Amino acid sequence: MTQEMTQTERDARFAVVTKAFLKAQKEFGPALKTSTNPAFRSKYADLSACIEAVIDALHNNGFALTQRTEIASQPDHVHVETTLIHESGEILSLGILELPVTKKDAHGFGSALTYARRYSLLSSMGVAPEDDDGNASIKEKAAPKHSPTQGAFENLPKDRQSVVMDVATAIVDRMNADDEIGAYDEYTGITDADEKIALWSKLDSKVRSALKRQAEQLKGEK
Repeated sequence: MTQEMTQTERDARFAVVTKAFLKAQKEFGPALKTSTNPAFRSKYADLSACIEAVIDALHNNGFALTQRTEIASQPDHVHVETTLIHESGEILSLGILELPVTKKDAHGFGSALTYARRYSLLSSMGVAPEDDDGNASIKEKAAPKHSPTQGAFENLPKDRQSVVMDVATAIVDRMNADDEIGAYDEYTGITDADEKIALWSKLDSKVRSALKRQAEQLKGEK
């Protein structure tokens, strides 16, 4: 007959698990920006890169990683719970993240789910990309203050003007499709400060407000 564990036994097992997680965290690598968007001359850390940053260290220390998806508490949201299962049998839930789905079709839900899995994993593991979105948000706000938008587009080389206009068009198309997350991803794909200011100058006030709102939402969820 199996006896129920005592509180002392539970505490001892939990101590073993937390010690193992601390050891694993010391072995985590950065979430490398290995995916490239050819239109932007920029790289970003996709979901697979985020998993690769932690999975070997977790496995080496007896952990399995799972990300459960369930029905969200609000309509048109995605729900992700990142969980670690230790070889001792201990299960650690690292929190639940819900994000809204702006484009309500299969692609929109899939995109939002990938986005949620990425940020849930990064925050729960304590791992950051080489340049996280928090830093990007600060740059987005700071750049217009230090450099006027007037003339920013005209001062770019012709080939980069074309890229900026393509991105501006893509942002507007995403907004028209009610895909604010996708529009924000398009916007943050431009990483050069001068090009970002030029891009900002080509967006109307409604689109700018939506991008600011998305940046603040992501910042508040961290």
